[in-house]
Amino acid sequence: MESHHRRSNTSSVRSHKPTRPIALDDDSTKASDALPLPLYLTNAFFFTLFFSAVYFLLCRWREKIRSSTPLHVVTFSEIVAILASVASFIYLLGFFGIDFVQSLVLRPSADVWASEEDEVENEVLLRNEDARKVPCGQALDRSLRSLPPSATIVTAEKVFDEMRMKVMTEEDEEIIRSVVTGLTPSYSLESKLGDCRRAAAIRREALQRLTGKSLSGLPLDGFDYESILGRCCEMPVGYVQIPVGIAGPLLLDGREYSVPMATTEGCLVASTNRGCKAIHLSGGAKSVLLRDGMTRAPVVRFGTAKRAADLKLYLEDPENFETLSVVFNRSSRFAKLQGIKCAIAGKNLYLRFSCFTGDAMGMNMVSKGVQNVLDFLQSDFPDMDVIGISGNFCSDKKPAAVNWIEGRGKSVVCEAIIKGDVVRKVLKTSVESLVELNMLKNLTGSAMAGALGGFNAHASNIVSAVYIATGQDPAQNVESSHCITMMEAVNDGNDLHVSVTMPSIEVGTVGGGTQLASQSACLNLLGVKGASKESPGANSRLLASIVAGAVLAGELSLMSALAAGQLVKSHMKYNRSSKDVSKQLKTLGFEAEKKLCQLFSYRKKKVETKSLRLIFDGYRREFVTLGS
Repeated sequence: MESHHRRSNTSSVRSHKPTRPIALDDDSTKASDALPLPLYLTNAFFFTLFFSAVYFLLCRWREKIRSSTPLHVVTFSEIVAILASVASFIYLLGFFGIDFVQSLVLRPSADVWASEEDEVENEVLLRNEDARKVPCGQALDRSLRSLPPSATIVTAEKVFDEMRMKVMTEEDEEIIRSVVTGLTPSYSLESKLGDCRRAAAIRREALQRLTGKSLSGLPLDGFDYESILGRCCEMPVGYVQIPVGIAGPLLLDGREYSVPMATTEGCLVASTNRGCKAIHLSGGAKSVLLRDGMTRAPVVRFGTAKRAADLKLYLEDPENFETLSVVFNRSSRFAKLQGIKCAIAGKNLYLRFSCFTGDAMGMNMVSKGVQNVLDFLQSDFPDMDVIGISGNFCSDKKPAAVNWIEGRGKSVVCEAIIKGDVVRKVLKTSVESLVELNMLKNLTGSAMAGALGGFNAHASNIVSAVYIATGQDPAQNVESSHCITMMEAVNDGNDLHVSVTMPSIEVGTVGGGTQLASQSACLNLLGVKGASKESPGANSRLLASIVAGAVLAGELSLMSALAAGQLVKSHMKYNRSSKDVSKQLKTLGFEAEKKLCQLFSYRKKKVETKSLRLIFDGYRREFVTLGS
């Protein structure tokens, strides 16, 4: 009975997908049964009858029009021809038209109807069910329990996941119905069930029933949903797969690193890898960490601008900094207040706290420290009204001049001297071309565009790819990609000095997405997994330097491709179609030359202007078709 119950549940899940009925005694009448003849003879007969009758009627009507005979006056032969044409048209429509039109108009989505393999499987299952040694009533009892009146009605228009839950118990079905009807909040499934994977599967099925959309392409299994509970993502229904490529080895500060890059943009990893090769052959790159401090800037308001200025003077007084540091540093054993900078706008005061946060990116850490200081200030400034813990003077996840000038997170400079031979043989360009292009594109061009921190070729490409692979916050790519790329000819113009200056790289090696298995593996590949036991903050600082080194490699390769005119060719090879456009253009040129010669010959033959215009329009349409 238990095994029979499981089979019944499986059948109930499959019953949401309509399957093809199995015809045991197919006695339906078809159009091809009109005559007791083979099918091809029947079709030939009605084809001939239809076109002969239509031709006869058209000839008769033409004669009547010429002789001014009324069309409604018909002879016996015309009546027979009309009946024959109607009968043959009905046959042809029934044989060719109706089924074909229905297949186009009424064809359901491919996600709704079962595939041929599913249909064959269902037929085998039905035969197995019918072959059991049980009474007929028991063998045919496949009914579902009646749904509550408020349950969502499943129609054939809705599309459901082909990859259903492996075990759909009655309890799961009841929970799904409860979520669909709104009785159980979707966000509470984890706490109610105590099983994160099961909660994700139930939420996923309920979502499909509510929206009628399939999630068959979104994986569910193979992920540890316990690891993201209360940390990374709420109300999960699956996970997205992004390929990870390796660029390198990147020789940076005397050590080699294989840089993981998660991206769906073709040519990006290959281009960065070429830059790493050029750096490696030239002796490697050097990096310098200029500052390390995460910021948070609350906004407070007073009754007058004078009171706001009083607090500004108090916070910027060096004698008060020690007291404020003690209050701030209570938030964490790693937190260390570095400084406070204030800005006034009327009676509103913006306080930009800068704090060392160890190997964590540190947003939560600095926010807790800021809250401690605000609570402490309330005793001396009771009229202070805290408007928000973040007043956008930080500035987080937004391009801002304060980050470009003051820095946020890690400020890094990375440089390398690329040998002239490497520029020519590996990068396929020259030192002079790279220096000129960098000045006109990255510097002058960005200034013409009014860029803010965007004096580079594509720093955000590399930053985003490394961030996703290592579990950083992808949204912080906005300020982390602030970068100015400099290129200069050195050693009497034989070699190239290239550098990237990035004032606000925001990374961490603990917390957030860094704890997930895939991202943790990428951090381990770089040798920066977790917190540094020898020196707090060393791993996150090294990760920031690696990001800057990868950006240096990406900038060097892309600029070389632009200088050598290889950008389109590279993207066509790795990211687009491999179709040879040059051959098409050459063919188009030959065709154009041929057509122009024909036009000149027509002109010599004194063809009238109207005819020439018609011929030219026809050629123009041919050129558009060939060119596209």
